[in-house]
Amino acid sequence: MTGHIHSTESFGTVDGPGIRFVVFFQGCPLRCRYCHNPDTWQFGTGKKMTAQELMAEYDSYKEFFRSGGITATGGEPLAQPQFLAELFSLAHSKGVHTCLDTSGAVYVPGHSEDIDNALKYTDLVMLDIKHIDSGKHAWLTGQDNDNILSFARHLRDMKIPVWIRHVVVPGITDDYESLFSLGEFLSELKNLKALDVLPYHDMAKSKYRDLGIEYPLPDTPPLTREQAVEARNTIISGIKAGLKRK
Repeated sequence: MTGHIHSTESFGTVDGPGIRFVVFFQGCPLRCRYCHNPDTWQFGTGKKMTAQELMAEYDSYKEFFRSGGITATGGEPLAQPQFLAELFSLAHSKGVHTCLDTSGAVYVPGHSEDIDNALKYTDLVMLDIKHIDSGKHAWLTGQDNDNILSFARHLRDMKIPVWIRHVVVPGITDDYESLFSLGEFLSELKNLKALDVLPYHDMAKSKYRDLGIEYPLPDTPPLTREQAVEARNTIISGIKAGLKRK
């Protein structure tokens, strides 16, 4: 079996615990307005690689990854669930920690057999919730968040550790109500291990230009560190409020 792979990174430091070998899967169903990897959107392109080839590449750097492991990101890895399962199964056979970075956008409740099989070999999920409001999520990404929130609950029920990632975009995802509501939702997740608030930046503008795609947020300023801290505190306030009601 082969997967469609965009690229790999041999020294990932923000893609899970420790230093990690990062595999960027090709193809994504979302069109996030702040996406910094638009070159991973198109399905059926990229380099065809086997799980064995990817693990051989991992092995060539494995001395660096003793406290880390392998992370599948994208694009959307769960759009290639059978290949992901093969890759993570092979990693587990070598004692390698596996991490999945996903939006959960391809999950459909009751029709997730291939995804569940991949999750059997997944040690950690980094779940990127784009917006807690379904309508605003649809405007921001092209898809509502109903299945994504269902996926978060599914991971909870499977007791798979989760790190939540949330990109805070000025004027779009930074309002108090949305951040607090996100926190209230996160209070449901007993498997939540970490919260990463990611400040919006516009460093991908050149990629859009090279691809001939109009940059969706030309007038949106990068988020400041102070704004990121405030946003994280608001989410945590929502988590605490949700826990108090339980």
